[in-house]
Amino acid sequence: MKNLSRAIILAVGATFAGAAHAADFTFTFAHVLTEDTPNARAAVVFKEEVEKNSNGRIEINIRPAAQLGGDVEIIEQTQMGLVHIAIPPTGNLANFNEQMYLFDLPFLLNDNAAMMRVLDGEVGTELLATLDGNNLHGIAMWGAGFRHMTNNIRPINGPADLAGIKMRTLQAPTILSTYRAYGANPTAMAYVEVYNGLQQGVIEGQENPLANIASMKFYEVQKYMTLTGHAYHTYAAVMNKQAWESLPEDLQTVIADAMIVGRDAARQFTNEDEAKTLDAIKDQIEIQSLSDEGRAAFIEASKPIYDEFRDKVTPALMDKAIALAKGE
Repeated sequence: MKNLSRAIILAVGATFAGAAHAADFTFTFAHVLTEDTPNARAAVVFKEEVEKNSNGRIEINIRPAAQLGGDVEIIEQTQMGLVHIAIPPTGNLANFNEQMYLFDLPFLLNDNAAMMRVLDGEVGTELLATLDGNNLHGIAMWGAGFRHMTNNIRPINGPADLAGIKMRTLQAPTILSTYRAYGANPTAMAYVEVYNGLQQGVIEGQENPLANIASMKFYEVQKYMTLTGHAYHTYAAVMNKQAWESLPEDLQTVIADAMIVGRDAARQFTNEDEAKTLDAIKDQIEIQSLSDEGRAAFIEASKPIYDEFRDKVTPALMDKAIALAKGE
């Protein structure tokens, strides 16, 4: 309720600010990321594209770093129209739309080429269209790179090494089930609470892409990192359905085109930053790659997750995504 009240105050304030600038439409864009991360920087690219190409008819007010609450709260606020634009992780969206479980299936996407075939192609388009039923208009699939595991107990060379480790995850059933299958003890926790949770020992490990691990300084309170690359950290770029429908067709095109520019900028920033990030933190956390044998063991241990979520994702969509990921 506190975060909801804060969202109402900020959203109303943003609307009045927009009126002062004579914009026809003023939209609040909320996310949980710190401003130095690739997707937060890409949100600024999106804002600049929209304001330039709409000739000032649209103003975008960005509220970064969980100013309006965590991802689930931002999704709810976007559904209600208190927030107009958001980039929540699909793992959190799956609490509202079960087909979004797809993108958190472990080891579905092996590299960026597979990621683009699935997210930017028929599967991503089909999934975005389902969000209309959640009072959201899905525009594009963004992302923050592949997720890796860190913890304080032992190096992770295979699923057996996760036994008993208290792992923080998104509030996402697919991810929670995955870590249970690996023998870990998963706990859902808001992103902004993870550092303190690790520092205090409430949790012992977590998974995130490198940009998030670096920006939140998780390496300060973790001993080991394994570059598992087990899932692509997908964000769905969405807009409140009524806000989208309030726009004339030419301005809908401006928003949609700018979302693609922002998506591509996020990917470019991510690729540029990851090598620098690894170099910057290599002396502060023990880093290792996952061996072929370790990856094979993880893939074998992941098979029950595909069975568990097959009907929720729908068999047709899951099979289509698996085939696209393999380049078939």
